[in-house]
Amino acid sequence: MAHKIPEDGTQLPLMEEFYTIQGEGFHTGKAAYFIRLGGCDVGCHWCDVKESWDAELHALTYADQIVDNAAKHPSKAVVVTGGEPLIYNLDYLTAGLQGRGIKTFIETSGAYPLSGHWDWICLSPKKFKAPTKNVAEHADELKVIIFNKSDFTFAEENAKLVSPGCKLYLQPEWSKSKEMTPLIVEYVMNNPQWEISLQTHKYLNIP
Repeated sequence: MAHKIPEDGTQLPLMEEFYTIQGEGFHTGKAAYFIRLGGCDVGCHWCDVKESWDAELHALTYADQIVDNAAKHPSKAVVVTGGEPLIYNLDYLTAGLQGRGIKTFIETSGAYPLSGHWDWICLSPKKFKAPTKNVAEHADELKVIIFNKSDFTFAEENAKLVSPGCKLYLQPEWSKSKEMTPLIVEYVMNNPQWEISLQTHKYLNIP
């Protein structure tokens, strides 16, 4: 039977939740509770969590329970990711988290309208679906995955969409890191408005 996900976001298809260290971007190295929601139609061929794509595979979970689980951990920071979390209305979840004194971060492709109350928005756009204007304008961090040389042009196109204060990151796709990292290093040295993000959690062998 197909999920009937409440439009008010009181239940969400939860794939997994875990306490770990943020491995990428501006908040690298900080402890955080990750909430991974199932469901994504962006379809990146290099996605390392393809099992997140089908929301039907992941049980509907009450948002109140997710908040309770997050509140048990020492770090009062939550990262909502996916899949593509903005498929869903995240107002209820984030209000609940912030009501418990928990900061809310999101990692999104930006392909869907912005919902939720956020302390930090990480926009990681994909070529298959352009980010919406309201997500791009509110992004605190733009993180572009570099899989091939053409992705540098893609990165610059998306940098034009975000606010002047948005942090800009280039991150090598894990399977192509040996080829792409030297190119990223050279690019950032020539274009210092960009910084390098690495998937440090993979080097640390943690989730």
